[in-house]
Amino acid sequence: MKRQKRFEMLEKRPIHQDGFVKEWPSEGLVAMMGPNDPKPSIKIENGVVTELDGKKREDFDLIDSYIAEYGIVLDNAEKVMAMDSTKIANMLVDPNVSRKDVIKVTLSLTPAKAEEVISKLNFGEMIMAVQKMRARRTPATQAHVTNVRDNPVLIAADAADAAQRGFPELETTTAVARYAPFNAISLLVGAQTGRPGVLSQCSVEEATELNLGMKGFTAYAETISVYGTDQVFTDGDDTPWSKGFLASCYASRGLKMRFTSGSGSEVMMGYTEGKSMLYLESRCIFITKASGVQGLQNGGVSCIGIPGAVPSGIRSVLGENLLCMMMDIECASGCDQSFSHSDMRRTERMIGQFVAGTDYISSGYSSTPNYDNTFAGSNTDAYDYDDYYIMERDLAVNGGIHPVNEQDIIKIRSKAAHAIQAVFDQLGLPKITDEEVEAATYANSSKDMPDRNMVEDMKAAQELLDRGITAIDIVKALNDSDFKDVAQAVLNLQKQKVCGDFLQTSSIFDKNWNIISAVNNPNDYQGPGTGYRLQNDKDEWERIKDVPFAMDPGHMQF
Repeated sequence: MKRQKRFEMLEKRPIHQDGFVKEWPSEGLVAMMGPNDPKPSIKIENGVVTELDGKKREDFDLIDSYIAEYGIVLDNAEKVMAMDSTKIANMLVDPNVSRKDVIKVTLSLTPAKAEEVISKLNFGEMIMAVQKMRARRTPATQAHVTNVRDNPVLIAADAADAAQRGFPELETTTAVARYAPFNAISLLVGAQTGRPGVLSQCSVEEATELNLGMKGFTAYAETISVYGTDQVFTDGDDTPWSKGFLASCYASRGLKMRFTSGSGSEVMMGYTEGKSMLYLESRCIFITKASGVQGLQNGGVSCIGIPGAVPSGIRSVLGENLLCMMMDIECASGCDQSFSHSDMRRTERMIGQFVAGTDYISSGYSSTPNYDNTFAGSNTDAYDYDDYYIMERDLAVNGGIHPVNEQDIIKIRSKAAHAIQAVFDQLGLPKITDEEVEAATYANSSKDMPDRNMVEDMKAAQELLDRGITAIDIVKALNDSDFKDVAQAVLNLQKQKVCGDFLQTSSIFDKNWNIISAVNNPNDYQGPGTGYRLQNDKDEWERIKDVPFAMDPGHMQF
């Protein structure tokens, strides 16, 4: 067949490398309000839920039972459930209705009713609602700090770099699981070098992750996954109760943590029960609230390609972020996993969260080039920094980071690399050479780093755990090596775990170790002139405006 040349050219565009599928409700490939989703309902007898979203109590599965017992404020539930969903949707958008008043309603919804409310909102209305409903007044974002070679010197330098750019939380993982202790320590030291008070975590298998936290190598966790159908839960030898118990283990050791969910996981695992992605994600959010967990990482996350393949899928993803906020918990709103070959579509994926502002706009902006991101790549990476700064500047939006000076970054990367070199030396770990320190200071990626003996490193990482090394040994090593300020920052972080104040919803630290959370920095948006305004945050607005590559009229010759 003779082709029309413009169609031929269009088919070569990056968007055609993405995957798209027509709706298939019986397999869960529908964004929201699928034909098999239950109708909202609740019946309460003597304080006990006897019907939930069309199911009688005797037919409840594990998730229904958990949500009915712990996840719904019952005092107001029957009255709220009788409200028109469009009216509740209007409350979300209306600036004259406070967040506090909305929460009184939304905490008494059922999962099906919550989905129905979200379905009444278009994308622009969701942005308006998110601006009001996020828990913390001041938006922020989170970074991934990884490399495919698990090079500890580069992790420390990149962590310090990311901390200077304004990320209040940094997350690493491993290419090789046995590197976890080194990666966690390197991230901790680099983060506290870059800016005292930055929280760090190492995302690995749950028992190892908890162990690293208990040793003081990490300050928070977020990869505690929950799912919307029983079969997916039980295939992983888990239940809502076991996840709730794990959450209490973290809290009891002063470690902040979030659950993780996200539309598409049940589709990927083949157990959707024929329900839509948003309905199943609604159940995950209710499980999180029922477990007493202060926050949730959601928004498609690693499964973003699945909702992104169906009609209205990206709208639905912003909807699941909003639903998380409606449950009055912290939202790390995804925008992390790389899902499109199209630069325009990558921007589309994050624009709602970016414009509205969330607790963490990205739950993993890659602070390295994506080929070094062992989380399989992020929606934005280190090569997008300048574009991102200009978006903030153009729209007068605080996207969570700000421009930096090259010489300042060189200085802090060097300090972090020398600090981790000193820690390795003091603890008798494999030597970090001056050549590695120099390379990490100026490196773009792991391609710029000398080789290390990986077998020796992995053996030493295991021995580190066997020796019972803790964060206090890291403090001593830094102090004895004349990195007293970094030692004090690491020690301060351990003290905060004893206090436990930063376990409050949406907590981050400023550079002076003041906690900023939903408790002392609650979102008070109620229309124009209220809530967080970047122009009123004069220091941050000056930083965002001051991009190094903007021409300065004062230094121009005419």
